Order: sequence, then structure tokens, then C-alpha cells
Amino acid sequence: MADVVEIFEVGPRDGLQNEPVFINALQKIALVDGLAKAGLPRIECASFVSPKWVPQMADGSAVVSGSSRRASELYALVPNERGLQHALISPVQGICLFLAATEGFNRANTNISRTGAIERVKLLIDNFKNNTDGSIALRGYISCVIDCPYDGKVAPSGVAEIAETLFQAGCDEISLGDTIGNGHPDQVDAMLTAVKKRVPSRILAGHYHDTAARALDNIDVSLEHGLRTFDASIAGLGGCPYAPGAKGNVGTEKVFDHLLSRGFSILGDPDRAALARVGDMARSIVGRPLNAI
Repeated sequence: MADVVEIFEVGPRDGLQNEPVFINALQKIALVDGLAKAGLPRIECASFVSPKWVPQMADGSAVVSGSSRRASELYALVPNERGLQHALISPVQGICLFLAATEGFNRANTNISRTGAIERVKLLIDNFKNNTDGSIALRGYISCVIDCPYDGKVAPSGVAEIAETLFQAGCDEISLGDTIGNGHPDQVDAMLTAVKKRVPSRILAGHYHDTAARALDNIDVSLEHGLRTFDASIAGLGGCPYAPGAKGNVGTEKVFDHLLSRGFSILGDPDRAALARVGDMARSIVGRPLNAI
């Protein structure tokens, strides 16, 4: 039996958050619906952040509610206590918390230090555990695990330290993000070697942006390290407002084709033709070509 790998879809949230033209809730719900019908088991569909900072995610509650009858599990990103409370009263099956491995990115993204970001996330996890019954999954994102647009190269030991903190605090899954998308396989190898000394590979996910067209190579290295979950964005939607020039997360279709070519099975057995149709929908929604394949 072929080894099974999961594609965790982040297009509706991570992919759309930086789009300059507002995309309405009905369009976002249609995108989530298409991804769910295509067979992707988990979809990050919204973010409960301040509309002042991320206007594109202002309708998170409406998107989650409108998408809640889909077969896929829905995840939402939260930055703080207010966002957490909004998420907990919504019909999500997973909540995502985030911080960066570097001082500069944390200050640019959330206006707090690296140490402050760690403490913020630990408090959020405590509040999460005190207000849930175990039915909601908790996912932690670590950004800039290879390079930072403000601080340069990132030490693997620093990433490992944060990963261990998230693991010990209670995260069910930790996604490791090459936010700039310039990472080389040898850098990913060194980072994962350090992280796996503190955290089991079974809870790790790879989140590789494709700016330098090395995302698939970095996935291959991660597979060798035992990772079996990879974040991807339909049609390559995305980019990051705090990482100028970075492309979106690697395209879902691209990851699908690559995993099959490597002999892996994909969790949920997604329909490739349906993914292509959703990719066309994504291009129509944003009104421009995208870096999917």
C-alpha cells in the first residue's frame, strides 16, 4: 500500500488575505465549497483578525458559517484573545495560532518581540484548552523558518526551540513555513534535523512558498524526514504583506501531481479534474493569472 500524504488547503485564507480587491463572502464560500467537493480533507477558510489590519478577512464569521455544512474540516486563524473567542463560537473544527521564528518578522507582523510572541501564543493555548472540550484541533504556525525579510538567515536551533514550546503547550500540529520561499533543500534538511530532536515528525507539516521554484524540492526533503502533511494553496494563490515579493504557497495542483508521481497516495483521494476547475475559479475571483503549475 502506498504511503499516504495529506494536502492541507490554505488558499481561502493564506491565499486570499493579501488580495488588494475585496472578495466577498459568497465568492469565498464558493471557493471553499469547490475545494471540499474536490475531496480535500481540511481547509483553512478564514481568519478572525481585525479588519483594520487584514481587510480581506473581515467576513470570517460569514465564511465559516456559510461553509460549515461541507464535508471537509474547516480551520480558522486567530491572532489574539478576541479572535480566539470569535472562533470558538463559530463552527470550526480547527484553530490556528501563529508566530515567527525571528524578532524582525514578529515586530512587523504583530508589533511585539519574539519573546512576546511566544508568551502571547502560550497564553492563547492556555485559554483555548480552558474553553474547549477536545473536539477542536489546535494548529501552530511558525513563519520564517529558513529566511526572514528583516533578519536574514534563521538558525535551525531557534525554530526548534519554538516548535518544542508549541508542542509542549499542547499544539496538535505544527506547520513550518518558508515564508519568503527562497529556502534550499539543504537548509530545510538542517532545520528539520534540529526540529525533530525536540518534536516528533508525525505532528509536523511543511508550508513552502514557491518564490524560487524550490517548494517541491523542499517537500521531497521533508518527506525523507517523515513529514506527511503539506500546506498548499489552490492555483498558487497568495503572498504575504510582511514579506514583499514572496509568492503564494505552492499550488495544490502542483503538489498533487508531484506526490502521485512519487508514488504516494493522497488523503481523501482528491479529484484532480475538480481541483483544476477550482483553480480556474480562483483565477476568475482574483482576476489575474496565478502561479499554480
